Amino acid sequence: KFIDLVLEVKPTQVTLVPDAVGQLTSDHGWDTIKYKDYLVEMITIFKKAGIRTSIFCDPDVKMVEGAAATGTDRIELYTESYARQYATGNKESAVAPYVAAAVKAKELGLGINAGHDLDLQNLQYFKQNIPWLDEVSIGHALVCDAIYLGLENAVQLYKRQLK
Repeated sequence: KFIDLVLEVKPTQVTLVPDAVGQLTSDHGWDTIKYKDYLVEMITIFKKAGIRTSIFCDPDVKMVEGAAATGTDRIELYTESYARQYATGNKESAVAPYVAAAVKAKELGLGINAGHDLDLQNLQYFKQNIPWLDEVSIGHALVCDAIYLGLENAVQLYKRQLK
């Protein structure tokens, strides 16, 4: 059903996330080596339809290399561990594996997205360390901030963090 829906809607981009049926939220990226054949099959379908593809990926250089081998256009770095470590004050060690993964992705010609638990406190530091970041996915934090600040103000604050 997911494939049919994506092909019907034809979004600019589809991000493949390894969530189980009924899973509330993401908790890991793809094992791009183990699931390479499946990912190649899915990416081929979407790219034939003119849809940019992205693979949800842990900040692991081997998984980034595996993602590149599938023919995807981008990766989306799963940033929960970054956000947790950042919150404890370990900024440098929090961002280090993401920088390494992003450097490898850039070397391999992949675009770089990021998402999960990014917010107004940790987004700017992430972007400063990966200035070639293409896109971020922020849902929960943006909605929560919008409740207090208003949607337009919240969006503007997030955009400022990315400059």
